[in-house]
Amino acid sequence: MEITREKFEEVIAGLEAGQLRVAEKVNGAWQVNKWVKEVILAGFKLGQIADMSQGQFPFFDKDTYPVRKFAADDGVRIVPGGTSIRRGAYVAPGAIVMPPSYINVGAFVDSGTMVDSHVTIGSCAQIGKHIHISAATQIGGVLEPSGAMPTIIEDGAFVGGNCGIYEGTIVEEGAVIASGVIITASTAIFDATTGEFVPRNADGRVVVPRGAVVVSGSKPLKRGPGAGSGVSLYCPVIVKYRDEKTAGSVVLEDLLR
Repeated sequence: MEITREKFEEVIAGLEAGQLRVAEKVNGAWQVNKWVKEVILAGFKLGQIADMSQGQFPFFDKDTYPVRKFAADDGVRIVPGGTSIRRGAYVAPGAIVMPPSYINVGAFVDSGTMVDSHVTIGSCAQIGKHIHISAATQIGGVLEPSGAMPTIIEDGAFVGGNCGIYEGTIVEEGAVIASGVIITASTAIFDATTGEFVPRNADGRVVVPRGAVVVSGSKPLKRGPGAGSGVSLYCPVIVKYRDEKTAGSVVLEDLLR
């Protein structure tokens, strides 16, 4: 499909208004709107490098992707101190963005969500309602290939500090990711409540189950010359599923809003 500058501007405006999304849940399953990602990618070819410097900070990028501008009527709290939200990202009314943070093109951040300090939300990541993404956490971007599922954090999840959620991982509703947990496309998650590893979904994707409480753990090396050496490999572990006590531990969120 040929993508004109006019078509690009139309799609970017739709993304910023929350009328278009890179991915959305249809009949309980996440689906990628591949054509939307193709338009985003085309924007890099359509643009020319321009001087977008602000004050003492030099800034040079494609003129198709400047920093987004917000108004008070947008209802988004963007606390001063160095945050950048790129054009083509949606941040819903009621969201809070602490400094410094970065939200990339195609990302969707829904209402009531807190993006804490030093957080990066990568391109096309889909972040649901009433989520706390704690300080220094990285939510990976998935822009290419255009049909690839982005990283998704569903409604009501809690992501602790210094976490990394990458490569199209899906964190389902209400899950709690403890500080320091890293999850990639090749990560195996062990469920201590069942004694089994969490199966991947039909697409081979890593999925953190609804309401799971995940902490950093390890598993012993069982193959090769190092087997039995006492060396262990990193392995996130589900220690329980969310209950009233877990909910109480994150009730501070309501006070912050």
